[in-house]
Amino acid sequence: MPTDLKCLLQLEVPLIVLIAKHKLSVEEVRNLAPGAIIELPKGSEEDLEILVNNQGIAMGKAVKVGENFGVRITFVGDIKQRIEAMGNKKAKCDLADGNANSASDGDSEIDAEALAEQMLAGQ
Repeated sequence: MPTDLKCLLQLEVPLIVLIAKHKLSVEEVRNLAPGAIIELPKGSEEDLEILVNNQGIAMGKAVKVGENFGVRITFVGDIKQRIEAMGNKKAKCDLADGNANSASDGDSEIDAEALAEQMLAGQ
């Protein structure tokens, strides 16, 4: 696997689990206080949408994992959809050690779109 592809695979992206969407009036928002309950227009057993870069990539069910919440994946879009959700932005990686989190003068920009093609070719 090319070093730049390894580097890209180490990048962290924000993952959002969307429970539901609901509109409130400005007055209702102004009146929110600790202890208030907002009823959401979704049943507790319905699938939750999983987003990367604010784009849906999967669906899942809420589960309890010890004292934490988790999501059991019930559907995942294809790999191309997941890669596209991460966008076409340039990522910075230190190719000397393959570390996606370091920032040094030896950093090199990597085109995520080109790397997506490499990832798809490797399937």
